[in-house]
Amino acid sequence: MGVVNISEVVDFVLLGFPVSQKLKILIFTFILASYCIILVANIVIVTVVKKFPHLYVPMYIFISNFSLMEICCTTIIIPKMLTDLVNTKESISFNGCLIQFYFILFSGAMENILLAMMGYDRYLAICHPLHYSSIMTHTVCYRMAAGSWITSFLMPIMPTIAVSKLSFCDNRKIDHFFCDFGALVKLSCSTTAIAAKIFFGQAWILILSCSSVTFISYIYIIYTVLKIPTHSGRKKAFSTCVSHLTVVGIFYGTLFFMYVRPSESNTTHLDKGISVFYTVVAPLLNPIIYSLRNANIKTALNTMLQKQWGVKRTV
Repeated sequence: MGVVNISEVVDFVLLGFPVSQKLKILIFTFILASYCIILVANIVIVTVVKKFPHLYVPMYIFISNFSLMEICCTTIIIPKMLTDLVNTKESISFNGCLIQFYFILFSGAMENILLAMMGYDRYLAICHPLHYSSIMTHTVCYRMAAGSWITSFLMPIMPTIAVSKLSFCDNRKIDHFFCDFGALVKLSCSTTAIAAKIFFGQAWILILSCSSVTFISYIYIIYTVLKIPTHSGRKKAFSTCVSHLTVVGIFYGTLFFMYVRPSESNTTHLDKGISVFYTVVAPLLNPIIYSLRNANIKTALNTMLQKQWGVKRTV
């Protein structure tokens, strides 16, 4: 089997979902409907937070940034996935594959960092309520949000460069529906040790550091909540964390399964199923879990709809 340089690679073939045409139509319908809901829900959240000054607090500023990240993450994957489901030739250019790979890593880094920041914000709010407003000022909050974007844009650069230096065999069929690191490494005919060390090294550092911040924050939160003398007080304090904990559980559960594994692991149908959950189902659930069931956002949304169209909306 011959080896080709980067400049000679015209495109890759995404194998996607090896299912019947009828099942592809069902998958297409589900993913398209999910994508539309994801876009609308997250755009609504960003609009509501921006429109109402009383929502200019760290919790909602982080949530609006989280929604922007969700829009970016799903848009880099889902439109291409939908196109491939209706086309007979499921191909992607090498440059397009690198761009998709970069933004997938970007969105993963962004979600890790934002979830850690939200955990730290809840820690301050519950464990240090008297000092919260002086510590988590608007300036600090906006700097943290800006730092998460800048860090997330910088982190994928080295792994993307490492992948771009790989040589590939004549077989350019990617056993996935997007340009995943494991699938790309599997196709390479050159040494992948350096690329694997860079990718998994960054993954371990990012995931373990961010998850540690979240985990330690909740150790202190639980300890503080348990010291509250009344049951209603404990319930009220911990209720502010339930949504965040749910999103954290979904995110890290899928992320550890997908990426914190040896690079030699083969891409399987189970991997694709988990990837669909991570790229479609989780972003579909997150706006509902995190925001649209939030009383303040519901009230603001009702107010906005009444002012704009005279419609009273109960979410």
